[in-house]
Amino acid sequence: MDKLMITGGNRLDGEIRISGAKNSALPILAATLLADDAVTIANLPHLHDITTMIELFGRMGVQPVVGDKLNIEINPTSITTLVAPYELVKTMRASILVLGPMVAHFGYAEVALPGGCAIGSRPVDLHIRGLEAMGAEITVDGGYIKARAPQGGLRGAHYSFDTISVTGTENILMAATLAKGQTVISNAAREPEVVDLAECLIAMGAQIRGHGTDTITIDGVDRLHGAHYSVMPDRIETGTFLVAGAVTRGRVRLKDTDPGTMEAVLLKLEEAGAQIETGKNWVGLDMKGNRPKAVNLRTAPYPAFPTDMQAQFMAMNAVAEGTGTVIETVFENRFMHVQEMRRMGAQIQVEGNTAIVTGVDRLKGAPVMATDLRASASLVIAGLWADGDTLVDRIYHIDRGYECIEEKLQMLGASIRRVSA
Repeated sequence: MDKLMITGGNRLDGEIRISGAKNSALPILAATLLADDAVTIANLPHLHDITTMIELFGRMGVQPVVGDKLNIEINPTSITTLVAPYELVKTMRASILVLGPMVAHFGYAEVALPGGCAIGSRPVDLHIRGLEAMGAEITVDGGYIKARAPQGGLRGAHYSFDTISVTGTENILMAATLAKGQTVISNAAREPEVVDLAECLIAMGAQIRGHGTDTITIDGVDRLHGAHYSVMPDRIETGTFLVAGAVTRGRVRLKDTDPGTMEAVLLKLEEAGAQIETGKNWVGLDMKGNRPKAVNLRTAPYPAFPTDMQAQFMAMNAVAEGTGTVIETVFENRFMHVQEMRRMGAQIQVEGNTAIVTGVDRLKGAPVMATDLRASASLVIAGLWADGDTLVDRIYHIDRGYECIEEKLQMLGASIRRVSA
């Protein structure tokens, strides 16, 4: 199992390119199952989750054609089975996104419960209730969600989410594009990735308005056609490298990104003392050699501060001047990186969903273990400004969401390398 070895103390300085957004690419790949022709998706990141989704398509008889320049062509008309098997779905919760498109286009879908979770408080029941509102008959049997469209196909409906769900919004949005009549989704997720998916569906012929607000209206059409669409830049990868620049008191410029999707993050970085400059497709951060100042933050659905940036900012607060409070409202149990940061000398107290972080001038290198995708990124960031060596284990988490993270950090001057166990 690979690990990352980081020798701390180097200020980051330089320019790198930001990859396509994983959280946008996965639903857009699922959306290709709605088309009657080939769809070409560009700017896909080279990530394990993307490979898993492509492998899932292959199992269903859809053979994607990989082109140059990060393009992939998918023609869903070759589909041979409407089953998404457990051995692939268990590694990636986003596999649930094929449920809506398959039942809308082909009239049936059989998708393993992600990670074998039980129906109940887990968000997957939001997807099921939304599809049932559109007339789908759904049973859960043997760890599989089995969904069948009524005769004549799914019907438009008014569905309101109890709690905001990004993947839930995406699944119902995709299913509604081929439903008979109008569907209105209330309390919809407003994330840029939802907007990106809607724009891709519109390019395929869907009738959608209101995406980016909490009410999305979809007028169903008879068919969706092929299209060429480019995935948006990854705002979380962008934020991660900006925080790495801030922690190391450095200067970074990130190109092929969209600063308009990350206002809450940029405001907090300015609050921490960073000089931020932006253009249409780039963002720059300069700490001018200064130590960051601690910031208070509270995670919430977009456009508020993203939960996917919470761990990285905690790493910044750990070496910042002063004390900062981090409140996590989106996910329970998302402070698992705290224990590992404490091993590096971080001063963090946790009370429920609140972490109080008092900055120290420098962390100390230590062997640490990643527990999830963003936690692993925060440990890498912490290692960049620690005395000595930090060895980050279980980096398969980081490979799920960051394309070539060590190469990009090396380009910015970090001392980091991948080592085999």
